[in-house]
Amino acid sequence: MSRTVTAPSTTTAFYAQSGIAFAVALAAVTLGIWNLPVGAWERAFLAIGTLFLVTATFTLAKCVRDAQETSQVVHRLDQARVDKILAEHDPFNAPV
Repeated sequence: MSRTVTAPSTTTAFYAQSGIAFAVALAAVTLGIWNLPVGAWERAFLAIGTLFLVTATFTLAKCVRDAQETSQVVHRLDQARVDKILAEHDPFNAPV
């Protein structure tokens, strides 16, 4: 009763698409902030806010990924325990 757990694989094209989308979005926001008809303090505030948003997004993505990996390991351990119990169980052995 052995199960093979396959890890989800991400293609190179997906990595490229994600990287390009991130670069285009960051460039668009940066260009938009640069061209705003406001003073230097307002631009600096928006730039710092954008930088904070980007770092918070990376941190959130890492936390979600770590939680997903942890749940997969726990699920595999639980499944291994169940498989061991089932392998050791003898239905014809009468309790004494």
